[in-house]
Amino acid sequence: MTALGNIHRAIAGHPLTRDRQVETWMRFAAWVMRSRLNRELTLPWIEEQFLVVRRGMTGATGNLYLGLHEFMSMMLTLHFLREGDLFLDVGANVGSYTVLASGVSRASTWAFEPDPDTARDLARNIEINGLGDRVVLHQVALGPHDGSVSFTRGEGAMNRVASDGDQKVPQRALDSLIGAGAPAMIKLDVEGYEEQALQGAHRTLAHPALKVLAMEGTTPSILKLLADNGLERVFYDPFSRGLQRTPNGLAFVDGKWTPSNEFYVRDWAFVEDRLKSARPINVFGRRI
Repeated sequence: MTALGNIHRAIAGHPLTRDRQVETWMRFAAWVMRSRLNRELTLPWIEEQFLVVRRGMTGATGNLYLGLHEFMSMMLTLHFLREGDLFLDVGANVGSYTVLASGVSRASTWAFEPDPDTARDLARNIEINGLGDRVVLHQVALGPHDGSVSFTRGEGAMNRVASDGDQKVPQRALDSLIGAGAPAMIKLDVEGYEEQALQGAHRTLAHPALKVLAMEGTTPSILKLLADNGLERVFYDPFSRGLQRTPNGLAFVDGKWTPSNEFYVRDWAFVEDRLKSARPINVFGRRI
């Protein structure tokens, strides 16, 4: 019952489904039935892209009935990126953002996923969508220096760097790995290790080519680092294509703050022009 209650809250509060709850529940029911009959499914998603999913892949499977699980962040990715951009998907998990960035927006992507089991699922989604020429998979964790770290296993999207992790994975500092390269956008979601990941990315953060950083969870040190590098906190409404300096209505669900609508940009006018000039994306019959 707890799980169904969580699904109900997600459907009732999500910007794409709050006014289409019956059809969303039908998609959810169809997913449950098919997932009980098949260990793995390859299902159509956004604009002729596919997701290879199994039961338990919580973040990825939410896309199948919600459309875009992290709506504001995913639409910002789709509206901002262009072919020729470099996108860093840090904490890629099974590759939802990678598929959007390289499959729909046709950007080049570096996808970072240190857990071997999850990296295999990510590689499968890259393969099934024919994205091998636009995606480079880095099976490493990003951190303050090169070396290795303890990492959990078997927790899906919640895998993380942890002192009691039951496996060792390689760690790289982003600056040493990327060299002279420069991303246009970074999505950073590493379950509490964001500060350490950014400690190894000072040169990357300072590069003028980096225009957008999407991340969940900040610390005072992170906020100072971003401000020192000219990255300003913004909020995004995909329906109006508008950037705002104060939270919009989409940032709240049942009166509670949702951190997936908090972003950092450099060069406001450039970013806003890109967002407003992007082609519409078709999500379950809506052109956004």
